[in-house]
Amino acid sequence: MNGFTAPFTHPVYVMLKPAGARCNLACRYCYYLGKSRFYEDVQRHVMRDELLEVFTREYIQMQIQREVLFTWHGGETLLRPLSFYQNALRLQHKYAGYHVVDNCIQTNGTLLTDEWCRFFHDNGWLVGLSIDGPQPLHDAYRKDKRGGTTHHQVMRAIELLDKYGVMWNAMAVVNRLNADYPVDFYRFFKGIGCRYLQFTPIVEPLLSERGNAGKGGNGRGPAVTPESVTPAQWGSFLCQVFDEWQKEDVGAVYVQLFESTLANWVGVEPPVCSMARHCGHVLVMEFNGDVYSCDHFVFPEHRLGNILEQPLAELVGSAQQRIFQTLKTRLPGVCRQCPFEFLCHGECPKNRLCHTAEGEAGLNYLCEGYRRFFEHSADFMRRMAEQVVG
Repeated sequence: MNGFTAPFTHPVYVMLKPAGARCNLACRYCYYLGKSRFYEDVQRHVMRDELLEVFTREYIQMQIQREVLFTWHGGETLLRPLSFYQNALRLQHKYAGYHVVDNCIQTNGTLLTDEWCRFFHDNGWLVGLSIDGPQPLHDAYRKDKRGGTTHHQVMRAIELLDKYGVMWNAMAVVNRLNADYPVDFYRFFKGIGCRYLQFTPIVEPLLSERGNAGKGGNGRGPAVTPESVTPAQWGSFLCQVFDEWQKEDVGAVYVQLFESTLANWVGVEPPVCSMARHCGHVLVMEFNGDVYSCDHFVFPEHRLGNILEQPLAELVGSAQQRIFQTLKTRLPGVCRQCPFEFLCHGECPKNRLCHTAEGEAGLNYLCEGYRRFFEHSADFMRRMAEQVVG
């Protein structure tokens, strides 16, 4: 560690991209496929074993808590062979010391096999499965490279995961299409036995907007991709799913956003960084060792360095990253005065694309939707919070 002492007073996570932005699918809304343009020879975008060992050693050594979580993300993680992850386990065991190491991996599920599922079960891995609801809603945007549908493959993946008793949860992208069917959407996930559900709203500015987002001051929202959910849709979606969940699934189905909202009502750290008071504690490392401030900020200006040139702890604790962590606190006046600011803290900085009516920059694109949900769920959340702290 070159004598460097990690200045961390809280857990820090670094998401790994073992296959970079490479993927066997071509989802229309994907924000990460385009990251390959920052690197040459996309077919060679794979993490080498030598780099993996450097990361494993330094990542474990810099942790302040006994539990260490390795998070594997993509692109598509299963484009790396099973032997790569078997080696990852060997390296984790080699450097674990007194630490307890866990692993979670995100996949589109289309490459899952019996062999993969046996491995995940036997080693206690949590699998995050990307699926956007019933077949018509999922297949509208989540297609393979040839334009073919993928829902049937993901359903087969769920059968395999259940067959081997693998722990899994669903990551569902909420977009312009499926946001209009919240009840059908939620009931689908209940029907397939999903008990852990994460919603990810699509908010992607058009390429021409990326460099100009937040500028102007006319009070109107930015131009976003056709797949992006609208603020009104997002609010309606959350309220209707919440009502359905509240009927009989409280304590039986874990919905990440609802749990995060309750956590903020109680005054504890929520399980998702976008709803936390501060962010910048979940970084990302690309296939070649480049470390970036956040998965949603993989752009040259947010590259912190490379772990083959500088220790990981130095990159994570760098002045550049500390400046990045202040993004969450830069809120317009209307947000600071909002009675629900304590529930979202302005949400993710990547979505702060709008201006207030007074022309102040930094208003979250989804603000209208979140405010509607917070108002709608306030009485329930307040009662739940009283029971928790009472």
